[in-house]
Amino acid sequence: MKINIYRTIILPVVLYGCETWLLTVTEERRLGVFDKRVLRRIFGPKRDELPWGVEKLHNEELSDLYPSPNIVCVIKSRKIRWAGHTVRMGQRRSVYRVVLGKPEGKRPLGRPWHR
Repeated sequence: MKINIYRTIILPVVLYGCETWLLTVTEERRLGVFDKRVLRRIFGPKRDELPWGVEKLHNEELSDLYPSPNIVCVIKSRKIRWAGHTVRMGQRRSVYRVVLGKPEGKRPLGRPWHR
C-alpha cells in the first residue's frame, strides 16, 4: 500500500516540471538521498538476529526490495522525451523557438540607458 502511495502521490509531486530543470551534481545527489530516505521509511529497519537490535537497510537491499529506476535516471529520460516532443513541434510554436534559442531581431549596440 505504501509503495502505491509513493508511486501515485510522492513521485509525481517531486518530479513536477522536471523536464525543464537544469540539474547540478549536488541536486542530483540530493534527489537520490531523498528517494532512498523515503524508501527506507516505507520498508522500515532491517530486523536481524543482532545483539544490538535493528540496523538500516543498505542501498543494495533497497534496490532488491524496490527495483525501480533511479530518480535521476527518470528525470533524464523525461528531459530527453520532452526535448524530442518540442523538436517535432512546428516552427511557429513559441516553445520550439525558446528551446532552439534563436531570437528574432537585433539588439542595439552599446550600453543600455534608461530615462
